[in-house]
Amino acid sequence: MAPVASRGRRPHRAWVVAGVTFLTLIGAAGFASLPGLLIDPLHEEFGWSRGTIGLAVSVNLALYGVTAPFAAALMDRFGIRRVVAAALTVIAVGAGLTVFMRASWQLVLLWGVLVGLGSGSMALAFAATVTNRWFAARRGLVSGILTAAGASGQLVFLPLLSVVVQRYGWRPAAVTVAVAALAVVPLVWLLLRDHPADVGVAPYGAEEFVAKPLPRRGAARRAVGALFSAARTGPFWLLAGTFAICGATTNGLVKTHFVPAAHDHGMPMTAAASLLAVIGVFDIAGTVGSGWLTDRFDTRRLLAVYYGLRGLSLLVLPMLMAATVHPPMVFFIVFYGLDWVATVPPTLALCRAHYGEDSAIVFGWVLAAHQVGAALIAYLGGLARDAFGTYDPVWYASGALCAVAALMALVLRRRKDAA
Repeated sequence: MAPVASRGRRPHRAWVVAGVTFLTLIGAAGFASLPGLLIDPLHEEFGWSRGTIGLAVSVNLALYGVTAPFAAALMDRFGIRRVVAAALTVIAVGAGLTVFMRASWQLVLLWGVLVGLGSGSMALAFAATVTNRWFAARRGLVSGILTAAGASGQLVFLPLLSVVVQRYGWRPAAVTVAVAALAVVPLVWLLLRDHPADVGVAPYGAEEFVAKPLPRRGAARRAVGALFSAARTGPFWLLAGTFAICGATTNGLVKTHFVPAAHDHGMPMTAAASLLAVIGVFDIAGTVGSGWLTDRFDTRRLLAVYYGLRGLSLLVLPMLMAATVHPPMVFFIVFYGLDWVATVPPTLALCRAHYGEDSAIVFGWVLAAHQVGAALIAYLGGLARDAFGTYDPVWYASGALCAVAALMALVLRRRKDAA
């Protein structure tokens, strides 16, 4: 008789795996917290333009996205543990070697290429793979919790790294990121498991035991095949388009340029970084709440509301910039935190509804669009600051893009199994 999930009082093993995944994503989040803190120090030390530094960040963000669908297929071939452990090691190497760089191309190679490849290999596709394999119920809630892990890591690392950068320089901060990534590797290797069948249980909420599928060869071919198949459908382009705007207005814009933009108005770097950390606090509540709502309401309308409100807040932001933290700015930070990646659970649910067992890989390609949008704004935001001496045009343009995303979400075709 096939093994089944234990019905004792111990928590289902799926929650242990989800917990390890959450902690892994927190530990690896330091590398995502640092780029916005490096723009001014690198500009002052090396004389590199903000556009040049933004180029390295944009390469990082683009590779983060493009790598994700191949990583999901590699996890099917080699297992989650091996892929994630290797990705963390690559991140540590890339971040650690930046302390020796002397030219801007080295920043692009180390932080852009190496850290981008490593981070993309354990991006949201990692969370999607864990959710799909280990959970048959509460998927919206779990995807929301795992998505919030990145924000939690930002909460842990941003204030620390800003203090390190201000007191000791950017090099010790880069070393801190490398050490944090390496410290998570033993946790992944000892506690993370690839499939419920590895420990003889059924997925959480499933009535029957699910056998572990055989490793799938041809990871690259499968990832590209899933892209071509999905690209022939309208929902893919609408999901990719909305998620590109999501990335542009979060990782590309606020995470990369909020600290230097606030510094332009006289706000200390540590104060601006602390505001970003507060975004991380409320992002946890917003993303978990969005996962709960995704299990209960029309995901298309949720997305439209999220993007519409985000756009309005960005249009107001230029009027809130000041040398000190004041209540309207705090309100913006709280609101933007609640909305930061609340878009992920409904987007992931729509991918599952439309693309079935290939949904994790398709979501990886949708995430690639997210990161391409982020990369464009990270680069163009730096160019705009160099050209106009202010970030205001970027805030206004991004607010208008959010209105377009809200309309695209409403146009999405609904499927009965998306409920």
